[in-house]
Amino acid sequence: MTTNRLEGVTEELIPTSLGLINLKDCSDALVEILNALDIDKCVLVDNSRGGMLAGVFPEYPQRTTAAIGINCTASLPTTFESIWATALSPFLSLHAKMPPLAAKAARAAFAGPTAEATNPHFLEFTNFVLNDDPKSVARALRSILIGRKDEHRRLNTIRNVPVLIITGEEDSQFPVHVVRKMADAIEGSTFRVLQHTAHLAARENSQGVDAEIDAFLAALPAAA
Repeated sequence: MTTNRLEGVTEELIPTSLGLINLKDCSDALVEILNALDIDKCVLVDNSRGGMLAGVFPEYPQRTTAAIGINCTASLPTTFESIWATALSPFLSLHAKMPPLAAKAARAAFAGPTAEATNPHFLEFTNFVLNDDPKSVARALRSILIGRKDEHRRLNTIRNVPVLIITGEEDSQFPVHVVRKMADAIEGSTFRVLQHTAHLAARENSQGVDAEIDAFLAALPAAA
């Protein structure tokens, strides 16, 4: 058996002819990747939308050694998220290049009070969104926000796969109580909160995230 840690499974792996991208589409794409790489089982680690995938992928226990979701949710979008995404998505679709407004939106979404006060390098990093294809981002907004479903009942069916859910206490996108609800829906899951950390925890606080992941994996049974 080969066990690998896969990171960053993105929506670009799904054919662009599809409409909204749901978690089953992402799971099917990941299974195809594992098959292509001849990997029997994996430890899946990902953030935000990818963390949602990490939460549901243990539905494939034969392919999952463990799963780690960071800054993720299983809840429906809030009214604010739906209104915001519904307005921003068509606006972005009209542009060939990402408008500067997107960088401001990314900073507001991804940087918490600690980063704003103490981490200029992270604030500069949030400009990464300017390199993205606005039409691709618009499609992601429709899938992640407007089209997001409540997955708690689905998560409650997962058995016998170790799952770690990590969140940042300053995450304004998916607040702690929302992420905790996701973790509570998964039987036997481990839940951790990182202090002074916002939505992109692995980027903003890589040492804290790595420490939690290493401790979680070290505690797994040797057979895993």
